[in-house]
Amino acid sequence: MIMTPLLTLLALVGLLHIAQFAVASYMANVDLGQGYTTSPRDRAPSREMRVGTARMLRAYDNHIQMFPFFAAGVLLIHLSGQSSTVTVAAASVYLIARMLYVPAYAFGWQPWRSLIWVTAMLCCAILFIAALL
Repeated sequence: MIMTPLLTLLALVGLLHIAQFAVASYMANVDLGQGYTTSPRDRAPSREMRVGTARMLRAYDNHIQMFPFFAAGVLLIHLSGQSSTVTVAAASVYLIARMLYVPAYAFGWQPWRSLIWVTAMLCCAILFIAALL
């Protein structure tokens, strides 16, 4: 199988997902302590997280929700052989939007965070619509 531009973008989004997880996990470990983060977490933490850490975890949780849409759209386009300039552009814009979403969430950029999220979701919709045409 050939590594197409869409599959390359899917791999890059996957790496972004891993990077977000690593950063958010590290920050939570610093804030909550290894005793809590390595435990089964049957109780509430004895310390609170910083606002930035909580935001990074929420940004990561949001990516958990968005990633399946993107991956499904890319795979539909790839498997049906419908890759085009439009679908590659939509996938590229999705990656850029998700990269911007992290600092937008971390720094509380209003209303930009929401606009960035909408941009990423529209890119997913474009992929699904393109797959149907």
